[in-house]
Amino acid sequence: MVVEVGSGEILMTAHMNQEALDVTRKSQRATFFSRSRQKLWVKGETSGNFLKVEEILVDCDQDCLVLKVRLPAGGVACHTGEKSCFYRTLPLSGGNRLQTRSVEG
Repeated sequence: MVVEVGSGEILMTAHMNQEALDVTRKSQRATFFSRSRQKLWVKGETSGNFLKVEEILVDCDQDCLVLKVRLPAGGVACHTGEKSCFYRTLPLSGGNRLQTRSVEG
């Protein structure tokens, strides 16, 4: 999971293998492993919206990581142009229609 260092807002999730973790630690840029393409990818490599890793948290079972990152100047982490990949909500009841979250600020 990737969260913004200042606000703690969830920005995205992605898979990491050992190589992606090693590259992330060395470069301090969030790097992941694409299981569908079977290769590493650096968040922002095509958009320029790189995520600078400030801290890596490890859970008690040591099988899940949280990357605390600083957003780029544009403040965007999602390829859609949204700040976070989690910009829609699914109501707990009343159907399956996704709703866009309102941005407070």
